[in-house]
Amino acid sequence: MKVLEMPSEYSINSDADLVALYLFWSKEKEQRAVQLLNAAGGLRQLIEMGEAELTALGCSPVEARRIRAIREIGARFVAAEISRGKGISSAEEAAEYLQLKLRHLEHEVFGILWLDQRHRVISWEEMFQGTLNAAAVYPREVVKSALAHNAAACIMAHNHPSGVAEPSPADVEITERLQEALGLLEIRLLDHIIVGDDWCSMAERGWR
Repeated sequence: MKVLEMPSEYSINSDADLVALYLFWSKEKEQRAVQLLNAAGGLRQLIEMGEAELTALGCSPVEARRIRAIREIGARFVAAEISRGKGISSAEEAAEYLQLKLRHLEHEVFGILWLDQRHRVISWEEMFQGTLNAAAVYPREVVKSALAHNAAACIMAHNHPSGVAEPSPADVEITERLQEALGLLEIRLLDHIIVGDDWCSMAERGWR
């Protein structure tokens, strides 16, 4: 299939077809898209690169910004879908959103998805940055945020820049401390999702 035929179903296009269609709009540039994808290691790796990394691969500043915009468009699309009064009913639904928020970051970020009684999203809030341990996460700040959002439940999340989405002993300790603090306010901690190259639901691992 030719890239410029504008198919009605883009899902049948290859990653290279889509990058060429979006970024370059020229059949002659398709090979360049293939080279970019090969150099980056794949579509996900490409759209998660910084502008300096993309420029180093041969992209112009405008092209680099357009590639960077792909991830932001995806994140906003998922956020809009979640925020339309739709409740989160599974770890997969939460992880889809949280991966777009956290997976591309080069430093650790801890945040909370505040939910109402029907588990509809009220807000996503980044709470803390840096290497996480029990001393770096302050229950008092989390409680203050919960009250400010009038939340009934929440899903905690943080990323592992190493790409390994396995909970550490510190992750388990933080989860238990915040579950206890929020429980005093009758706010349910539904899950703690760790984002790496993949994701891990601590609830599904049986921490509760």
